[in-house]
Amino acid sequence: MSEPRPFWLAGRPVVSGETFSVFHPYDGRQVTTVSLATPDHVEAAIVAAQKAAPAFAATSAAARAAALDYVVTHLRRRAEEIAQTITDESGKPIKWARIEVTRAISTFRWAAEEARRFSGQLQRLDTDQSTPGRIAMVRRFPRGPILGITPFNFPLNLVAHKVAPALAVGAPIIVKPAPRTPLSALILGEILSETELPAGAVSVLTVPNEHASELAADPRIPVVSFTGSVPIGWQIKEAVPHKHVALELGGNAAVIVAEDYKDLDYAAERIATFANYQAGQSCISVQRVYIADALFAELRDRIVSAVEKLRTGDPREEETDVGPMIDEKAAIRAEQWIAEADADVLIGGQREGTTLAPTVITGAAPAAKVNSEEVFAPVVTLTPFRDIEQAFELVNASKFGLQAGIFTHDTRTAFAAHAALNVGGVIVGDVPSYRADQAPYGGVKASGVGREGVASAMDDYTEPRTMVLTGVAL
Repeated sequence: MSEPRPFWLAGRPVVSGETFSVFHPYDGRQVTTVSLATPDHVEAAIVAAQKAAPAFAATSAAARAAALDYVVTHLRRRAEEIAQTITDESGKPIKWARIEVTRAISTFRWAAEEARRFSGQLQRLDTDQSTPGRIAMVRRFPRGPILGITPFNFPLNLVAHKVAPALAVGAPIIVKPAPRTPLSALILGEILSETELPAGAVSVLTVPNEHASELAADPRIPVVSFTGSVPIGWQIKEAVPHKHVALELGGNAAVIVAEDYKDLDYAAERIATFANYQAGQSCISVQRVYIADALFAELRDRIVSAVEKLRTGDPREEETDVGPMIDEKAAIRAEQWIAEADADVLIGGQREGTTLAPTVITGAAPAAKVNSEEVFAPVVTLTPFRDIEQAFELVNASKFGLQAGIFTHDTRTAFAAHAALNVGGVIVGDVPSYRADQAPYGGVKASGVGREGVASAMDDYTEPRTMVLTGVAL
């Protein structure tokens, strides 16, 4: 047995006396062992982050951008290695793991660009006759050290969305990756250790989930950015009401296919692909599909046909479209929800170990868990609607509000959807699973608070500070 993987404490590799194992979700084989961060290591990381905060905030834009550029270069250099690591730890098909690495590279590249233009703004104050000769400069300064907690389903890119904006603003960050999928985050920690960032700027700690709440509650960390399950996220926010908490939580993403839409083959292919592309384990995986009555039968059949073409199997194989779920417990839960729906299963529903066959359901009641909860599995429900107003009501009849998609050629319908749908983002002409990593991303209602996307997260990690200049000739 090889030595356990180290975690990264203030830029240094640390091997502790305690370890845990990472297993491949597809076949259960042990991938490697990893050193476990103890409470003493956590304390050391917090102290190091506190100590680094003033110096890091004072670094030049050039220095921060250079570190981010270094990450871009070395993620590119190690892209295939990291993609294979993502597949090993998460069970994500290798074709999708490679896309995740590409997205993470872009996330760090955009952060380097944002670091260079993070300048604040000027505001004239002589717009009121009582304040002549005054101008305000509004700049943003780091709130302090950040705790980033990430889930298993995007073990690299969701870490990138915590780390990259933190580095861009000069804020130290402690990352707690998901215990099931820490390996790609640890590779990122290794790359960051090679930069000239101040000691303490970044730690990647393999902390057990049961200790995360203690870490989140520490008063020396004023910002918590959490991506993960709905109940845990809101528990964290309620436990630390005095902190700045950003939550990117779950959803049961819906897509509308309006009666005017003509390219049904495209809609069917996109729906089939993005209901299943990570075994449905994405917050914006297609889960609910609402189809105009006139199109329902034809599009239903095309979706089933598109799902039939997806290949399920070993995620290490190039041809695999749909891999396993993260563990057997998750697959069993989804299998039970399908049975409880008491609806028509047009295709799929069978489970073998951690793998659940891509499943298409019609006739599920709105209150069925496959419609009302986040299934987080390769399961999609199809429901007809009579008019677009009813479709909007059906989408909004959810406790979640992350993203929605609408297939329409009518600009008026697109704008109506943007106004009516109570979600963080509306994707026109495509599924809700589309995400541009540089754009604001997040939800409303139970789906969270705050926004990711590099520039948006930089705002979350900082607070404005105004300076007023008096007696200025404007």
